[in-house]
Amino acid sequence: MLTDSKIGIGVIGYGYWGPNLVRNFAREARSEVIVISDTRPERTELARAQCDIATTEDHHEVIGNPDVTAVVIATPVAMHYSIAKEALLAGKHVLIEKPMAATIAEAEELVALAEANNLILLVDHTFVYTNQVRAIKSMIESGEIGDLYYFDSVRIALGLFQSDVNVVWDLAPHDLSILSFLVSDKPVSVSAVGMAHVQPGQEDIAYLTVHYDNTFIAHVHVNWMAPVKMRRTIICGSKKMIVYDHLDNTEPVKVYDKGVLTDGNNRHQTLISYRTGEITAPLIQDKEALSTLAEHFADCILHHDRPLTDGKAGLEVVRLIEAAQRSLGNNGQMEML
Repeated sequence: MLTDSKIGIGVIGYGYWGPNLVRNFAREARSEVIVISDTRPERTELARAQCDIATTEDHHEVIGNPDVTAVVIATPVAMHYSIAKEALLAGKHVLIEKPMAATIAEAEELVALAEANNLILLVDHTFVYTNQVRAIKSMIESGEIGDLYYFDSVRIALGLFQSDVNVVWDLAPHDLSILSFLVSDKPVSVSAVGMAHVQPGQEDIAYLTVHYDNTFIAHVHVNWMAPVKMRRTIICGSKKMIVYDHLDNTEPVKVYDKGVLTDGNNRHQTLISYRTGEITAPLIQDKEALSTLAEHFADCILHHDRPLTDGKAGLEVVRLIEAAQRSLGNNGQMEML
């Protein structure tokens, strides 16, 4: 029986990401995982073996459980909206995987429902909860990097092919959520090109460009068909540049004191030179992002704080992806946001 001091967690979906969420919420001191659901009997059997926690194949039982205060949704994207809506209407706080919904309209409705019912809606934009991305945010806000020029990210590997979404919906939310967190300016349009090589109509490689109403620009490359795995982000500023290698366990963030210097008043007289200084790797304490996420979700519920990646942050990412999807269908045409 759940004690009064614990937040009862119900996890819906025990596929690829579900076990990671269960493990971290089981370790969060103020939370207790009450029940896990999955429609596949083999997954509920695995959950019982791994966690010794009650299971069900019916997610309605999770939402209807009186000991469940908050519902964690880790299902395919197409199911996010209906499950989250049911949970919010039942008075449950909700943590939902990325992307939060399959359409802008669905995301907007979930945001409105959470606000109307005074409930916490948190979107699992995992990388925003890494110490590395938070450290980069601090560097940008302190002015150390200078004026931002561009954001360039690469997220490629061989697989995993998804059956329900293309590579943009699968991988781009990670980079777009990092972009939205780091850059305070709002984008104005998106353009994207891509190609489907394996499954007709389902892009497995894509290049997205996010446009702003100033000189800053962002580019995201996602690919399921690369011979190597790469997770790298470059942020360039007028003073310094940052390279964030998500797969580097020793020095994931490097700061380059490099840049371009100009001298002259017009393009015919401008002299360009290059500044090359030190490369530093700031010491950043490593901590599992989902552990920080679980703690933050509990804080938000107990103190009713606004989540760092709330429903509006999730909506912003869905808005970018939907615009990119329209652009893919229009041969790369720029789509306004």
